[in-house]
Amino acid sequence: MYIDTHCHLDYLQKDNDLKDIVQSAWDANVRLLHTISTRLDESAMIKGIADQFDNVFCSIGVHPNESSEVTHLSQTQITDALLAEVTDKVISFGETGLDYYYEHSDRATQHKSFLAHIDAAKHENLPLVIHSRDADTDTVKYLQSDSAQGVTGIIHCFTGSPEMAKACLDLGYYISISGIATFKTATQLQDIVRWLPLDRILIETDSPYLAPMPYRGKPNQPAYVVHVAEKVAELKGLPLKDVIDQTTQNFMNVCPKVQKNRLPR
Repeated sequence: MYIDTHCHLDYLQKDNDLKDIVQSAWDANVRLLHTISTRLDESAMIKGIADQFDNVFCSIGVHPNESSEVTHLSQTQITDALLAEVTDKVISFGETGLDYYYEHSDRATQHKSFLAHIDAAKHENLPLVIHSRDADTDTVKYLQSDSAQGVTGIIHCFTGSPEMAKACLDLGYYISISGIATFKTATQLQDIVRWLPLDRILIETDSPYLAPMPYRGKPNQPAYVVHVAEKVAELKGLPLKDVIDQTTQNFMNVCPKVQKNRLPR
């Protein structure tokens, strides 16, 4: 089975019936979906979506571009707020990290929020879902910090440098590949996929964004993660089944809490 490591079902439900989206994924053999939180005040909705489906799990967190939501809170208060939202279906914290491209939130608040997520991850022994855009140096610095020792997670929608990829691998993180890898212009990312060890690769859609070829420019959905897997197999010269099996196992390794739940067959 395939796993969509990172999707936003809350965004998809604005224009779609979620039952149809989840069924379409199931029909494409995408049997597990990890829907990702971007705001604390939407935690109940995110968890509610996960609770509707046996094969949907979720994160809890504050996207760096939404971290102005927690400007008024201390680092400890943010951590406590994250921990208060944990349930059986919450298997990660994020997406957190740093975004210096848009800077919708000031850097100091992004840094505070990032550290709070790291603290929550360490407390619950859950992985982080990391967003890093134009901030690779600082992202790695925080992941290498003493406070982050023993924490692992997923570098979502990877578009960073080879140096960033190596640093994250050295820290025990998994690299998640999105539909961007199918774009003709994504030559650096494609080269990185070629040398990444298969046992550290994950696949995702980031739906409704970044639809892979041949759907580029259209709304993305979890079923399309199949095309990401096919591209990874092509770039690495491997049988598709090897990519499917290993990326599924990789997700179970980084998010072991999933295995404590009764998964549908």
